[in-house]
Amino acid sequence: MNRPIRVLVAKVGLDGHDRGAKVIATALRDAGMEVIYTGLRQTPEMVVNAALQEDVDAIGISILSGAHNTVFPKLIALMKEKELNDVLLTGGGIIPDEDIDQLSRLGVGKLFHPGTNTHEIADYIRAWVKEHRDF
Repeated sequence: MNRPIRVLVAKVGLDGHDRGAKVIATALRDAGMEVIYTGLRQTPEMVVNAALQEDVDAIGISILSGAHNTVFPKLIALMKEKELNDVLLTGGGIIPDEDIDQLSRLGVGKLFHPGTNTHEIADYIRAWVKEHRDF
């Protein structure tokens, strides 16, 4: 690759718990990725627009509010509308396994539970980008 992998990390909605998002952002930076952290209280539209403007390879959503079945489908729809077809949408938080399966069928990438080793997350993003992005 000619440049570092670019990842946008975001918190969508009113979920004010951002410690996990900050830990992931730091871990991905330490893994050599360029990270854009949008901060709290983002809308799906704000996230997708920022991803488009920043030319990211992946979007990581941290969600603890229980709104994952609303947020991720909206993000997928907006990404398709904006033709971000080769950008990974991944994330993590408090998401039941049955919901993870449903979101995966919609096109959401791997979702991680709290406590996942950050190296596993970085390795997943690296592998996905290598397979799906054309540099």
